Amino acid sequence: MTKRRAADEATGAGAETRWLSDDERAAWLANSAIMISLPAALDARMQRESRLTFFEYMVLSVLSEEPERTMRMSRLAARTAASLSRLSHVVERLEKRGLLARVRVPGAGRRTNAVLTEAGYEVVVAAAPGHVAAVREYLIDQLEPHELATLRRIGTAVEAAIDRAATSSETAVR
Repeated sequence: MTKRRAADEATGAGAETRWLSDDERAAWLANSAIMISLPAALDARMQRESRLTFFEYMVLSVLSEEPERTMRMSRLAARTAASLSRLSHVVERLEKRGLLARVRVPGAGRRTNAVLTEAGYEVVVAAAPGHVAAVREYLIDQLEPHELATLRRIGTAVEAAIDRAATSSETAVR
């Protein structure tokens, strides 16, 4: 009995499962290595060089590009692909370091903005060259120009599929 057939029988999936071909599986495993190894490598380097985690850097970086360096926490969570809980913990750490502040938005509801402080801006600006160097070393400089275009197309397509799935599951919950 093949592994796939045994798995189908064990899960009751049967004909419903569209198993990956050998080429699809190889592509998936190569992509999985990027999804797991690249963030870990960027995180380790960022911590060594800038005393920031990769996620902390992303939070500060997103804020640094906003008008008035301010963004609603819920939008910042979406932009950094984080849960509000994870973001709140990181924002609390960054706030204790004086790198950003949380400011309640007036009016009804529990809305809060994250605001990048001048010290936070200085930290992200100082960390940016090292981050860009790492991104170049680990990814960009490893690819040919046509591969970069393909990578961009792939990333855009995957993000759109995830957004569609999230939107349809949100609609189903309502």
